[in-house]
Amino acid sequence: MVNTRADLTETLAPAPGSPPVEWIVSDEPVGYDAAAAAMEERVARIIAGQSRECVWLLEHPPLYTAGTSAKDSDLVEPDRFPVFRTGRGGQYTYHGPGQRVAYVMLDLERRKPDLRRYVAALESWLITTLERFNVRGERREDRVGVWVRRPDRGEGVEDKIAAIGIRVRRWVSFHGVSLNVEPELSHFGGIVPCGVAAHGVTSLVDLGRIVTMPEVDAAMRASFEEIFGETVAVDEARP
Repeated sequence: MVNTRADLTETLAPAPGSPPVEWIVSDEPVGYDAAAAAMEERVARIIAGQSRECVWLLEHPPLYTAGTSAKDSDLVEPDRFPVFRTGRGGQYTYHGPGQRVAYVMLDLERRKPDLRRYVAALESWLITTLERFNVRGERREDRVGVWVRRPDRGEGVEDKIAAIGIRVRRWVSFHGVSLNVEPELSHFGGIVPCGVAAHGVTSLVDLGRIVTMPEVDAAMRASFEEIFGETVAVDEARP
């Protein structure tokens, strides 16, 4: 019998005695190239044993990114925003103001070197975060990410509220997740988000949850610690 993601253990605490994960929040928008370079540098230092694991929370200016499975036909409006090719898994996604991006750089060898289990843990992190705002997020076996049912819009209607795209180098993860807090949802119209044309996108504010980004950050941190272990806030602009 093949296990589904929901069957997998969804806590990935580190080995006993491991230092806490550094928790970094950037208050100003970060360009994609700068973020990718910072991730590359931090991952290299983690691999070399020179830096701790970290989670980096930020917002990007409006842009599209293309994962390794992106199809050219899914870029509907190629001139709308800058497009960045990236080594993460997945297809096209949008990033922009009002969306919380979390880049997750963890040493999975110190936790469990199992990519399916890691993706399940990321999904659980997002679902648990949404629960703190009384939103029921759900996973789907045929598509990665977190989804919410929209009975107000018709039977069987559901929208994506959070995306996941990862890459791993020598069992150190990078890239991560994005959670729609209050982005301009029309900006997703320039792509087929994650290659899924049959469903739409939503956000916390679109669902009637009027929350601030610091409130979302606090919820994400508390939920992260339940699944991945202790964190420590670091007062830096970037890793």
